[in-house]
Parts: sequence; structure tokens; C-alpha cells
Amino acid sequence: MRTSVYRFFTTDPADVSGLVRAIAEGMINPQSIVAIIGKTEGNGGINDFTRTLAMMALSQVLATHLDCRPELVEERVVLSFSGGSEGVAAPHILVFAVSGRAAEQAYPIKRLALASAHTRPFSAQEVGRMAMVRETARALTWLMHTLQVEPADVHLVQIKGAMPALDSATTENVRAEHLRCDMAWSRGASALGVALALGEVTESELSDDAINRDWSLYSSRASVSAKPLLRRSEMVLFANSCWWDGDLVIAHGVMQDIIDVPAIHAVLNQLGLQPVNGQLATADAEKVLAVFAKSDADPRGHIRHRRHTMWTDADISDMRYSRCVVSALLAGVTGETGIYVSTRAEHQGPQGGGPVAVIGYAS
Repeated sequence: MRTSVYRFFTTDPADVSGLVRAIAEGMINPQSIVAIIGKTEGNGGINDFTRTLAMMALSQVLATHLDCRPELVEERVVLSFSGGSEGVAAPHILVFAVSGRAAEQAYPIKRLALASAHTRPFSAQEVGRMAMVRETARALTWLMHTLQVEPADVHLVQIKGAMPALDSATTENVRAEHLRCDMAWSRGASALGVALALGEVTESELSDDAINRDWSLYSSRASVSAKPLLRRSEMVLFANSCWWDGDLVIAHGVMQDIIDVPAIHAVLNQLGLQPVNGQLATADAEKVLAVFAKSDADPRGHIRHRRHTMWTDADISDMRYSRCVVSALLAGVTGETGIYVSTRAEHQGPQGGGPVAVIGYAS
């Protein structure tokens, strides 16, 4: 099996011209597409409709090739978008495709492998609780078994967390304050599900009370967003596998805070890339295909013992601040502005920091 990654920079949220052209020219077989992940130029908030616009445009294109209605495309392809391309970050989409047959014997070198899965549907009462943690861990464990990889081989788990609609029976039988069916709880429980599956935490450390409260528990490889009205969570696992060939690899690390440049260097070093005078040379920058990170303005109000005002500035959202900072650091080090930075990182890296993953050509 082989993973291919295609990157298209967009002129607006509904710009799918790059993908359309690549399909028409035979560069991409639409039947092989597993996931499309991208950045749009919205505000990243709950009212950011640039994400919906991008997904609608892609669904319209893919439906004609997958012989299904546009509303059914997401049953076959994971579409995951993060709004907010502040500062130097360039809006773009990443198309992940899988081709070939299963290898009969292991290759001597591990290469990028990926697969997608869904959890079972959740009820509103289960979101943000151990039921969601355990089911997320179960689905991820199944994916690792499918790809024949160990937890140490996994470098990124991209999740769109479920947030099902409330029904009248739910609101009648469960007091509102006991429900956790919102984006923060969905993200937190999903991230801890990743941590559980990868052995980063033990089940004995977890409980309903620990979710979104005990920040010492986290995953170094989860990247989670949440989608209102989504009944089951969607996930894409990225790993390096000796059963896959190709010319791509993935590495990951953890930023301890949003100015942790050495952590970025360490991830690039795993790929055989060495920044010179702080930044990759042009030839090495061209080997970087995808950069992912989670970020948050530290809710404790300090970065390295210095007060910050990202949470108290009423003019600009803290999310936009942190995305801008982390995107600028990643772009400055890699020399590449096609950066995917997503905010709200509950249990995704240490508090105030977050995971980083880079996909590039093998050196």
C-alpha cells in the first residue's frame, strides 16, 4: 500500500479548482481519496461558515466521481476543516489518497500509512464522559490493528468529535447542567480516548471527573475538533508502517508552550531536516508537505512566567492570537506557509502547549 498527499492552495473557501484539475489530468483517482483536511480563512468560531462552504464545494465535486449524492460523500471520505488563517498562514487543502495492494512481506523502512474510521453513534448523555473515551479508544485500536502498527508508530490522530443534537427525551430526563454535549467536552473526551489507546494514560487514571479538569493527562498525538449535530466521531490515523511503501514519512513532537521553537526543530530533525540559522533551506522546505499543530493561549494567563493578554483583549479572540503565533513560528522555521494550526487543545499536549506533526519526503 502507498499513501499519496496532494496540497492545493485556495483562492477562497469554495475553491476546488486544484483538485478538479488534478482529477481531470489523472493525477488523482477520486476513488482512492481517504480524507481531505484543510484550512479556511474564517474566524474559527462556531459561526465560521467558511468550513461548511469548503465541505459543500468538495462534496459536490466528489459526488460526481463517487456515484453518490453530495450529502453522502462524508460516508466515504473524511472532510475536516479548521477555520482561521491568521497572519502568514495560507489557506489550503490536503488530499490524502491510498493506492496499491497489501504487502506480502515487510519492507526494511517504514513509510506513511493512514486509514479512517468512525465510532459508533453517541447519545448526548455520553459526550464528554468515559463512554466517549472508551469508544474512541476502541475505534483507534481497531485502526492500529488494521494497519498493523504499534502505538509507537502512530504520529497523528485527526478527529472530528461527535456532538449529537439534543432531543426532547434527553432534555426531559437529564438536567441541563449534567449534560456535556458541547465542543469542549467532545474534544476533551476524544483526546483522552486517543491517549488511552496509545498507552499515554491508563484507564485507572481516567474518570468523568478527570475530563477537562486534570490537565496532567493528555495525548501527544491527538488533534481534535468537534462538529455540532455530528452523531459519531470521525478519525484519521497517520502512522509509519513497515507494511507500506512510498516516499513519505511522518514525525511528531510536543510544544510545551506556543513559543517552543526547539520542539519544532526536533520534529524536523526526525525527518532528517536541519534548519540552518533557524530556518530550513529552500531545498529542504520543499520536502515538507504538511504541517499540523494544536495551540491555545495558556488559560493560566502566563507564558514562561510572563503575563500575556490574549484572554483579556476584548478586540481579538484568544484563538486568533494563538493560531497566529504558532503559525508564524512554524512558517518561520519550515519556510512554508501551508500550515494547519487548530485551536482549543483540551488534553492535546500540555496545558498552554500542543502537539506538532510534519509529513515530508523521506530523506
